[in-house]
Amino acid sequence: QVQLVESGGGLVQAGGSLRLSCAASGRTFSTYTMTWFRQAPGKEREFVASIRWSDTYYADSVKGRFTISRDNAKNTVYLQMNSLKPEDTAVYSCAARSRSVSWDQYEYDYWGQGTQVTVSS
Repeated sequence: QVQLVESGGGLVQAGGSLRLSCAASGRTFSTYTMTWFRQAPGKEREFVASIRWSDTYYADSVKGRFTISRDNAKNTVYLQMNSLKPEDTAVYSCAARSRSVSWDQYEYDYWGQGTQVTVSS
């Protein structure tokens, strides 16, 4: 069983930055694919970024602005978000699975509760 707890959300002006954290329980954290999804009001949840071992993957909408990383010693995955836009406003959730990267939210076994990110124009 893996428990995930996100933090770091908040209100920021367009062009600003935020860093989200997702702390995980469990001794096999380093073997898990860790992924950030987001859901804006009235929209489907969408893939944002994923990391497996040292390989990273990004949605086109965030490529070049967001960076996903992990610290296995701290059982934590991060999402550094720069040059934020109003359209980045959403609830951001981290998810984990023990297999390869998937863009499909239904392929993930464990989820955090989510953290709100609001970008004002």
